[in-house]
Amino acid sequence: MEKVIDINYFELFTGYALMLIPIFVLWYYKTGLVKDTIIATARMTVQLLMVGLYLEYIFQLNSILINVFWVMIMSIIATYTIIKRSGLKIKFFFIPIFLSGITSIAITDAYFLGFVVKLKNIFDARYFIPVTGMLLGNTIGSVIISLNAYYKRIDNEYNLYRWYLANGANKKETLLPFMRDALKLAFNPLIAITAIMGLISLPGVMTGQILGGSNPNIAVKYQIMLLVTIFSSSILNVVLTIFFSNKIAFDNYDNLRKDIFK
Repeated sequence: MEKVIDINYFELFTGYALMLIPIFVLWYYKTGLVKDTIIATARMTVQLLMVGLYLEYIFQLNSILINVFWVMIMSIIATYTIIKRSGLKIKFFFIPIFLSGITSIAITDAYFLGFVVKLKNIFDARYFIPVTGMLLGNTIGSVIISLNAYYKRIDNEYNLYRWYLANGANKKETLLPFMRDALKLAFNPLIAITAIMGLISLPGVMTGQILGGSNPNIAVKYQIMLLVTIFSSSILNVVLTIFFSNKIAFDNYDNLRKDIFK
């Protein structure tokens, strides 16, 4: 098998020239996102370089406690990212979003790694950490979109929300159309990507496995299951996030609390 071509740090640095394209577009249209884009890219670079340095040692140690601790750190970072991008206050939404993420990951990880892959130890670092990281990374966008669509639409159409309640609908019935629209907005793009993923690219773990010398058939099977797992984890995460946060976002009289927004 031909050796994988490495990318040295100079070549890695020259690759950042591609970022001039999105930065120029965001600057030209005055989106106000140039600074955020540069900061996000810098954070991503530092985080991944650090991960590359010590994941090797985490894999060698393969301690259940260390592996779970690392996943908890990733979950906390994901929770902060979701809250920041959703325009909501952290003191209200940190616990609901964090619990939803941990619950959805625990269910999908246990099924995929334990039942499908049949690992003797589902906390094996070489499977548990990359798969969980991929689930977290791919669910963040869906949760952000759904929270924005759900709470901001209720706030913008508050008279309609109260009208439903005044005409005899209970809280669950009243929130149903808002929940339905949030799910549509969050998962229409994911459905489209899932439907054509195999035709347009070799994404995620599949690319890494093939470049690493794995059999393409094995890589394909892992990619199929990961796409299924990502979709299931995303929708479970969104539903649980809204379910848990509803307990905090509304007062005892079913009024949406205005202080949940930044």
